[in-house]
Amino acid sequence: MIRTISVWSCIVLATLALGILAFVTALFDRKGKVVHRYARLWGRVALWANGVKVKVSGLENLKGKGPYIFMSNHQGSYDIFALLGHLPFQFKWLAKKELFSIPFFGWTMAAAGYISIDRKGTRETVEAMNEAARRIREGMSVVIFPEGSRSQNGTIQPFKKGGFTLAIKSRVPIVPVAIDGSRTIMPKDSLKISPGEIRIQLGSPIETDNLLLKDRELLMAKVRERISQNLESISKIRSEESRG
Repeated sequence: MIRTISVWSCIVLATLALGILAFVTALFDRKGKVVHRYARLWGRVALWANGVKVKVSGLENLKGKGPYIFMSNHQGSYDIFALLGHLPFQFKWLAKKELFSIPFFGWTMAAAGYISIDRKGTRETVEAMNEAARRIREGMSVVIFPEGSRSQNGTIQPFKKGGFTLAIKSRVPIVPVAIDGSRTIMPKDSLKISPGEIRIQLGSPIETDNLLLKDRELLMAKVRERISQNLESISKIRSEESRG
């Protein structure tokens, strides 16, 4: 309990301090490069405070700076800190609209240029999706959790269609990302925090430039398969290390 309180206190203080800096800097930082550095530091502080180590593999699969659409499974809240702190790309988050209503936190997200998506399928949703696709085509990478929320038991949940519609509209490659280890650090529906190790495996990009919306289901299945394969690779590595 003492550890959890200590870590959360550190995260809250870092959120307030860096959030204020990000909010003010966003007024002058049109491309969000400086704001992303604050976000990256925020992620690393949260990891450091809890003694979480992160190992990233598969970076050799990516050539150039993108833009890419990174699609990751979602095991726990520390997925966000791990990706912010250790994914070496300038990117924005694609997040559900409700998060932007959270005082201070949501305001900072909006100021940082993160993309809000309403799942209700209204006309505003379509317009927001088209605007997001335009920004991605112009060079902005994004990170999406296609499951929409954290997994209760670590298995990959059904994917939401929105991110794949965005990928086809923007014609930007999808990078399948597998994250393992975060669920034991901070499980869903729990504020208790434990130290641990998170592994991130990046797969080869999946091209979307020749796809139509009718191909969306096939694309979803392909991304899901790649993420599953990457999770299996991580599991094998962990098993080999434990035996060694």
